[in-house]
Amino acid sequence: MQIDRLIQIVFFLLRYENITAKQLAEELGVSTRTIYRDINILSVAGVPVTSQKGYGGGLSLLQGFSLDKSYFTREEQNNIIRALQILKSSNYPDAEKSLNKVAGLFSHNLQSEWLEIDFSYWGNPEKERNNMTVLERAIINKYVITFTYLNAELTITSQIAEPLKLVFKSHAWYLIAYSKHKNDIRTFKISRIRKLQITNQLFKRELPKDFSITPTYKEEYNTPIFILHFSEKIAYKVYDEFQEKYIKKLDDGTLEVAFRYQLSDWTFLYLLSFGEYVEIIEPVEARTILKEKAKKIFSQY
Repeated sequence: MQIDRLIQIVFFLLRYENITAKQLAEELGVSTRTIYRDINILSVAGVPVTSQKGYGGGLSLLQGFSLDKSYFTREEQNNIIRALQILKSSNYPDAEKSLNKVAGLFSHNLQSEWLEIDFSYWGNPEKERNNMTVLERAIINKYVITFTYLNAELTITSQIAEPLKLVFKSHAWYLIAYSKHKNDIRTFKISRIRKLQITNQLFKRELPKDFSITPTYKEEYNTPIFILHFSEKIAYKVYDEFQEKYIKKLDDGTLEVAFRYQLSDWTFLYLLSFGEYVEIIEPVEARTILKEKAKKIFSQY
């Protein structure tokens, strides 16, 4: 379509300081006559294309021209800028470089932004950013990867996987991949990935369209339901950590939460993070396990 070709011409002119009509014709698969006709249309539309004849000549845009005057509305520009700012704030590799380029393209003053978003945690490691770059390459080119992983049971496992997607959720990046070890799609927190390597082996698998990173617990999984009582003193954290539909406020102000958890080390370490403000009501086995862990902590002091 002609409109698509006109947009492509503008981007070529923005990318190169000077380009000939013949080069544009070859890039777009049309005749030079068609290119000159398109240039006339762009000029009438207000895009300042200049032409210089002779050696070293060609087509170029008037110095200082930016896209904000011809294609994107101001609202569309702001949406693009904000999207890149969010990507930068989540520590995605090279997002800052892209943001600066696009801001320059739109003549946008980043310093005047009213909003700053920062998803990074204190002491953000360089290794995680490097892993992101490697994973991006592996996902796009469909390379099998290998890595070691510290799982929820606090054990280190060796993984061979087919990387399918990167997801940012709740202040952290996750890798969705098909685990050769489990023969199933699994979610890996990128900060726990070590010794990441790309292999020469290719794969064809695609992520199912109905896949969700949010787990759904079913009866057949044999995952026990925890009944937890939280002190109202820590209500702010309870509402941060759990969806409101799982929270019930009792008459004395206690917050009762019913949620499915595995009887794993991760679960008890998580519950211990609430300190004295949480009590396990059910299951009884979980109460016993947490009590023993608390005794071990007490014995160290």
